Amino acid sequence: MATLRVLFVDDEEELVSTVVERLELRGIAATGVVSGEEALTRIEEQPFDVVVLDVRMPGLGGLEVIKRIKQSHPDLQVLLLSGHGAKEDATTGLRLGAFDYLQKPVDLEDLIAILHRAVAGGKRG
Repeated sequence: MATLRVLFVDDEEELVSTVVERLELRGIAATGVVSGEEALTRIEEQPFDVVVLDVRMPGLGGLEVIKRIKQSHPDLQVLLLSGHGAKEDATTGLRLGAFDYLQKPVDLEDLIAILHRAVAGGKRG
């Protein structure tokens, strides 16, 4: 089985480095970035299977980033992540094509299971 390639996007640098390190320890090729702009650049530079994307970030927020991802890479799976729990954000994100919407703090084992489900084309939740 090919290695799962994940781009983790969040404006909290410490969270990004921790999650990336923990995913890599479990055999997942993880890349972390701290802005929506940086995420879009990375997606053009290298292939990913799944993007985990924070909804609320300074500058280019997650909902705008998912719109752009789905325009240029419609088959790329995106998981939205939020610490704010706004139901409208979840609804909008899913309508824009997100595979799932997760609340922070997210359990790492749950995240890994959802990443694998997203790549396999399985159902949410």
